[in-house]
Amino acid sequence: MTQHPLLVVVGVSGCGKSTVGAAIAQRLQVAFADADDFHPPENIAKMASGRPLDDDDRRPWLETLGDWLAAHEPTGAVLSCSALKRSYRDLLHSRAHGLRLLHLSGTPEVVEARLAARAGHFMPASLLRSQFTTLEPLAPDEPGTTIDIDQDIDAIVDRYLASSSVRSLLA
Repeated sequence: MTQHPLLVVVGVSGCGKSTVGAAIAQRLQVAFADADDFHPPENIAKMASGRPLDDDDRRPWLETLGDWLAAHEPTGAVLSCSALKRSYRDLLHSRAHGLRLLHLSGTPEVVEARLAARAGHFMPASLLRSQFTTLEPLAPDEPGTTIDIDQDIDAIVDRYLASSSVRSLLA
């Protein structure tokens, strides 16, 4: 029996979460959301001023994201969200069951180059270092896959959809 996938694409700002997440959602024909669209104005203002969010800033935002994911359990969905810490991902898991993760991993140099080419985003490149400092890669017991971003979007999406954990879910 086919299950409806519930996926969070995680990683630092500029790694391609939204682009990859939207492409996967389109291929799987499920809903897509960008976690940035759920930030309250205070969080956006704080980041735009060059100050990183702290856990108190993130908790209500993550709870809202977890609720959005839970609401999409019956139909499946893909969410792009930094979810840099294990505790953030655990909070999402506590609200949405069957959640899988795709960590888009890249070197600071690759991500900096991508950020330099991106215009119109509230997250300044100056906060990238704090994101890499905060980042906790997926642990072996987390239900997820890590893919290097130093390749084109189609290759990342194809590799993810061809992974054994995804194929078994969709079989």
